[in-house]
Amino acid sequence: MSMLPNSRIMEWNITVSANGSAGADTWGRHRFSVFSVLILTLLAMLVIATFLWNVLVLVTILRVRTFHRVPHNLVASMAISDVMVAALVMPLSLVHELNDRRWRLGRVLCHIWISFDVLCCTASIWNVTAIALDRYWSITRHLEYTLKTRKRISNIMILLTWLLSAVISLSPLFGWGETYSEVNEECQVSQEPSYTIFSTFGAFYLPLCVVLFVYWKIYKAAKFRIGSKKTNTITPMPEVKEASHQPQMVFTVRHATVTFQTDGDTWREQKEKKAALMVGILIGVFVLCWIPFFITELINPLCSCDIPPIWKSIFLWLGYSNSFFNPLIYTAFNKNYNNAFRNLFSRQR
Repeated sequence: MSMLPNSRIMEWNITVSANGSAGADTWGRHRFSVFSVLILTLLAMLVIATFLWNVLVLVTILRVRTFHRVPHNLVASMAISDVMVAALVMPLSLVHELNDRRWRLGRVLCHIWISFDVLCCTASIWNVTAIALDRYWSITRHLEYTLKTRKRISNIMILLTWLLSAVISLSPLFGWGETYSEVNEECQVSQEPSYTIFSTFGAFYLPLCVVLFVYWKIYKAAKFRIGSKKTNTITPMPEVKEASHQPQMVFTVRHATVTFQTDGDTWREQKEKKAALMVGILIGVFVLCWIPFFITELINPLCSCDIPPIWKSIFLWLGYSNSFFNPLIYTAFNKNYNNAFRNLFSRQR
């Protein structure tokens, strides 16, 4: 008789504990759901902000006549690639995230999405590289790098940027690996090891080496100029003494000449420092945004590593965010853009 109440007590405890764990699990799912909604809202805001900011840069370049020349054609090319990332790539990536990284939109749309993803992101990366090269040549070879030469080289760099991006993005459509799996509901960049090496080096590691080399050369040139400036001395006094019969004339002419050269050097040095700082920040943000994604993209197919999907999503969207930072960084260091933005909004009012 005494065993019956004890068994009932044990059964009641098991039931309560089961209900409690179920409640905790439901609360955990609810909390994760709220967190997911918050993250997806932030990603949607990133998509809209990236699109609007790059469109604003393009409209400014089109409307202001003084921007119809280099290096603004390079900035326009970068803004076009970043607008395409925001308009054609990021929205479908957001849908992909909403479906728990499962692709349910069919083979054709998968191929289109992956092709535009690789095309636009690769073009954005190479446009950053082209801008860095243009700034490097304008700083280190400002006498040889005339406006005509600069225009021709910038047009060649834009053409090569989009051509290389097209080759990398369209290669899987001609049989170099598979991007879509209907059984697993997967849509991703081709995991063929040979294509992975080709695409990652062509889209990231090669431009990474170029921009790091460029910034090292800019830093070295700036350091050399600072050192040469410290050792440079101007001593016109002996010549003034020799021409003592016309002291006022010689002194006035030499004083004016020295002052003009000093002012000119100071203006150029300030311009070069600003350009070097802009290139440094542009390169630094580019590296921080894209290097986690491309490291995992290179390692994953080669070693068959199992990277958690959440980290893949984080690295991918961190790379996409580079398209948001590019116009912010470039226009922040250019007063002409700031003035053009103000004039654009004031006219609309």
